[in-house]
Amino acid sequence: MSVNSNNIVVERVKLARAGKNPTVITKMESGWVVMGDNQTIPGYTILIADPIVDDINKLDAAKRSQFLADMTIIGDALLNVLNAKLVNYSILGNQDVGLHVHIHPRYEWEKEELRKSPPWKYGFVKEPVVMFDFDRDHDVMQKIKTEIDRLLQIG
Repeated sequence: MSVNSNNIVVERVKLARAGKNPTVITKMESGWVVMGDNQTIPGYTILIADPIVDDINKLDAAKRSQFLADMTIIGDALLNVLNAKLVNYSILGNQDVGLHVHIHPRYEWEKEELRKSPPWKYGFVKEPVVMFDFDRDHDVMQKIKTEIDRLLQIG
């Protein structure tokens, strides 16, 4: 593993493994499903690969397929639980090295100029930030976990 051990991806996985990451929704075969720190778009989740690798190209074909399958199962769960219109998936890794995918449900109620733009535009237009709050977000986390479990069972 060439991932810098002092980055947020590594830290979040270590906390998840130790049961000390409050944003954890569930563990899937390819990694950890966590709530994003910024819940301005409700239900924003991240799938973090575990074991940690630099990027998806470091995985063999079977592990790539598993990661991408898990990613879309999370998207299906968000669509079903949150009544989202669609889901945006972003695998970047430019700043925080370590394979992870940002999963943003998108909603009809979003302002039109934001709904038709990448989720990152919220930060550019100075929309109020809604930080993750375990007490507020716990119920939706449990619903997402339950739906992921259901989707995995029906295969």
